[in-house]
Amino acid sequence: MKMSIVIPCYNESKNIPLIFERLKELDLVKNQIEIILVNNGSTDNSAEVFSHYENMANTRVVKVEKNQGYGFGILSGLKECTGEFLGWTHADMQTDPKDLLRAFNILKENNYNKNIFIKGDRKGRPVFDQFFTSGMSLFETLYLRTRLYDINAQPNIFSRDFYNSWDNPPHDFSLDLFVYYKARKQKLKIIRFDVLFPERIHGESNWNTSFSAKWKFIKRTINFSTELKKRL
Repeated sequence: MKMSIVIPCYNESKNIPLIFERLKELDLVKNQIEIILVNNGSTDNSAEVFSHYENMANTRVVKVEKNQGYGFGILSGLKECTGEFLGWTHADMQTDPKDLLRAFNILKENNYNKNIFIKGDRKGRPVFDQFFTSGMSLFETLYLRTRLYDINAQPNIFSRDFYNSWDNPPHDFSLDLFVYYKARKQKLKIIRFDVLFPERIHGESNWNTSFSAKWKFIKRTINFSTELKKRL
């Protein structure tokens, strides 16, 4: 496989059929793209829904028995990837699976350069969410002394060599920051491309539910940033 993408799914049973419908449009076999869907300790009927799509070419489902965090689900999927380039995106359909093909075309245009890091740049978000993201981006940029913005945008695409350089990556939402910052520190060529970020069709966010939830996210991110600065 040229590119393997992990999609962690936690209680996304209503979105799973939509994901597979979009994946059919990517012509995975022709483009040598592998999709690893992670049933990340879901407590809904995700396992039953996944069973209806188990024969779809170039897709596999990895089961995590107990949810141990967003990052843990992604890392569990990355271990199963066979591609030369790896990455992940979300399962909530706020990030279109067809963006993966756009990222793949960027890889081709750059002759599969192993020293690039491709990441989405979200557009069309609510004003408050944009303000929140801008504030966090400013803090991380100043604190880590590295230009970082829209840190949690999807998808993220990188080479296997870059993945093999990771040491003790976090198991929660800090994984996005860890990987983006590490790409900056290793002086990879960062390529951002515009992605639309509409409202959810089904389900609700596992963290972006209230100001209180955002505050918890901020405190957790600041704590991890302190640790990350010491490590890297």
